[in-house]
Formats: sequence, C-alpha cells, structure tokens
Amino acid sequence: MTKQYFKELAEYNVWANNIVCGWLDQITDEQWNKEIISSFNSIQETVLHIISAEKAWLERFENKPVVWLQSVYKGTKDEHIALWKKTSESMKNFIDDFDESKLETNLDFTRLNGDAYSMPYYQLIAHVINHATYHRGQLVTMLRQVGFMNVGSTDLLGVYRKK
Repeated sequence: MTKQYFKELAEYNVWANNIVCGWLDQITDEQWNKEIISSFNSIQETVLHIISAEKAWLERFENKPVVWLQSVYKGTKDEHIALWKKTSESMKNFIDDFDESKLETNLDFTRLNGDAYSMPYYQLIAHVINHATYHRGQLVTMLRQVGFMNVGSTDLLGVYRKK
C-alpha cells in the first residue's frame, strides 16, 4: 500500500460525495425526510450516518474525542450537504498530509460501544472510503424510492477515467 493509493481513494470519495450532494440539492425536504425501509429510515438519516462515521474516524486519526453527530446533529438539508462536503475534504487533507511511513502502524481506538481496538491506518482509511461507498449505493436506491430518478454512477472507475 502506498500513500498515493489512499490519496486516490480520498479524491474518489470527495468526487463521489459531491455527485451525490448534487442530487440531494435537487430533492425536496419531503423527499429528504420521507421514511424508507433501509439501514437508516430516511435519506437524511443515511447522509448523517455517513458524515458521522467519516467525522468520527477523522477525530480518532487526530487523537481527538469522538463526537457521534448522528445522535446530536439536527441541521437542515443544506447544512448536512455543506458538512458532508467539508468532512470529505478534511479526510482528503488528512490523507494528503499523512506520513506514508505510518500506514502500517496501528491506531489504538475505542469503538462507540466502548470496546478497545487496534488496527493499521491503511486498513482504517480503506474502511472509511468503503463505508461511504456502501451507503452512497443505498442512497441511490433511496432516491429512486422517493421519485428522484436523475442518479448516475459514482463508481471508482469514474475518477480513473478522468485521468
């Protein structure tokens, strides 16, 4: 694993999240909040989960206390979109500045349930990107369920094709 690989993943994450945020800009508040059966009960809850997880990992990476936004954040759709973009950029900046020699170094952290863990940074960074990818896929399905059909691909190949 090289830092360049993770920089590409972070670039992809920002690119894909910006595409999804563009879709979210186009939906109504009713669509945003509509109850849907999925991992989370609405588009809003799914977006907040993605933001919360990415922000929590950034806080862990920076040895800061983790604030789980999902239980405390009550912002508007526009505020969620802005926060998601900001958080994704912050993750990209963290990876851009990360010392490549530490990729295989373990990060000791505590999960939200209190369990202590230790894993290498390269696995955790890959997890953060993969986690967002998983939930972006759910958002495509959820958007279609609320009647928004103007969705497209956010596959990694899209970033590679641009180069």
